[in-house]
Amino acid sequence: MELLIDCIPCLLRQSLEAARIATDQKEIHNKIMKDTIKLLSDYDKYKNSPQLAKEIHNLVKNETGNPDPYQQIKNRDLQAAKNLYPFLKDFLQRKENSIYWALKVAAVGNNLDAAVYSNPELEKCISKELEKEFTICDLDLFTKKLQQAKNILIIGDNTGETIFDRVMLESFPDTAITYGVRGESIINDVTEKEAMDSGLNSVARVISTGCGSPGTILADCSPEFIDIYERSDVIISKGQGNFEALSGEKGNLFFLLKAKCLAIAGAFHVKINDYIFHYENAKY
Repeated sequence: MELLIDCIPCLLRQSLEAARIATDQKEIHNKIMKDTIKLLSDYDKYKNSPQLAKEIHNLVKNETGNPDPYQQIKNRDLQAAKNLYPFLKDFLQRKENSIYWALKVAAVGNNLDAAVYSNPELEKCISKELEKEFTICDLDLFTKKLQQAKNILIIGDNTGETIFDRVMLESFPDTAITYGVRGESIINDVTEKEAMDSGLNSVARVISTGCGSPGTILADCSPEFIDIYERSDVIISKGQGNFEALSGEKGNLFFLLKAKCLAIAGAFHVKINDYIFHYENAKY
């Protein structure tokens, strides 16, 4: 998905948020904002939002000397998600059409991006989100491909939703599953460390994509990951960043996400906060 002018204010906000998380020194905040504005003034040279976001967050890391500003947030979100694991398993066991609801569990995990709730409030919020239906759902096509699949690839997004993804994968047929993660720390996205901490390695082979953007840009990925990507019978791409980076790419791509902004909602012709499970080659 091409970088839209609507993305610029969001990227500027991200820069300030990351700067304040990384350090409390106001003079560094000011320098980061000035340098970010310079980057944003040349936004049209970037192919998509994740590509520009990577530059901005690397700027924050370099100026603050903090290689992983969101580490504490990732730890918090992962622990919150671990606490929800029994609740999520129980929810899925009570549902018919388990594949549909397993996908929905994984999609709802995307809400951990901004979780600031206490555990009881979080469970209540997640429970409400779980009961919402997909607005777009290419389930029949997915079910057929899943039944025939020998190799499944999941491309992860934020750290908290790894537990939700694990619940989904535990309901899938017994087949070879690979879980791709970011090549380095970027925002609150999952790396190999967090994926292992979530227990995903019990249901999937965890590998780095080799890409350090908050979205999987294939041109930046490792040869090992590209080989897995090309050989996968089913690919589930999680979250907005991966959609922005991978839309238009070849492959057996299914996008699983919540539309959190007008740009993404507009791309799918849905409302903000709608849930989407979309096959890349499907037409509406």
